[in-house]
Amino acid sequence: MSRQNVNDLPAFLAVARERSFTKAAAKLGVSQSALSHTIRAFEERLGVRLLTRTTRSVAPTEAGERLLRSAGPRFDEIEAELEALSELRDKPTGTIRITASDHAVRWLLWPKLSAFLPSYPDIQVEIAVDNALTDIVAHRFDAGIRFGEQVEKDMIAVRIGPDLRSAVVGAPSYFARRGRPTRPHDLVDHNCINLRLVAHGGLYAWEFEKGGRETNVRVDGQLVFNSVFPVLEAALAGFGLAYVPEDMVRAHLADGRLERVLGDWCPPWPGYRIYFPSRRQPTSAFTLLVDALRHRD
Repeated sequence: MSRQNVNDLPAFLAVARERSFTKAAAKLGVSQSALSHTIRAFEERLGVRLLTRTTRSVAPTEAGERLLRSAGPRFDEIEAELEALSELRDKPTGTIRITASDHAVRWLLWPKLSAFLPSYPDIQVEIAVDNALTDIVAHRFDAGIRFGEQVEKDMIAVRIGPDLRSAVVGAPSYFARRGRPTRPHDLVDHNCINLRLVAHGGLYAWEFEKGGRETNVRVDGQLVFNSVFPVLEAALAGFGLAYVPEDMVRAHLADGRLERVLGDWCPPWPGYRIYFPSRRQPTSAFTLLVDALRHRD
């Protein structure tokens, strides 16, 4: 392959991944017209069309997808190896991109980051708040944070938080109007605040277990959110029952703003892990961050 093709390949990878000349140009720090010229020249030298362009979108052709799949990971590995050279410097440096759910960021990640970052001013952390199960390799994240049961088996996973429990809660005013469920299937007769799972497009089925017996209940109600925080706010306002992580409601249970039901049906489940590809060459900055997040009993 000619040196010019090697030089132009990162430009193609940026456009193919961003699906946009505008976003890719901004990422590369070049003008959109210059980037478009580079891609056209690259295609002409190869003698094959790599991108399909319309007025609204850009997408790889079959040849482009093949090049993206084969060359993309290799360039990522080269970039990771070059970034790993920062270990030879006096101070850890670099940018670490993490995807995590809103609950993980607020309850776990940010408290630990706020204690870690002041000691390492040359480390930058970019956090994408996302409740979907994002493919960290395809979207070029360094790591993701999800519940232990959600992490793929081919990933390295490090425990960063304790086991969690869910809680079914409601405001005293709600229970005064509607009564209290005594078993999970009683929930079908209650106004429940639903959570939509972006990754699956459907509503989350509330999960319960008692004495080895598992049961899922698909609840109904007036409100649906795609984040647990407005679910909690709606419950506090008396609009219905919420099914949320226990840590979010401890203070509200203590001061009487919320009351809990079905507690014996909500056993602990695996807490959060930070995970990353097994082939990833960790930089000193990444190693330090993972160690700072690591859960210690």
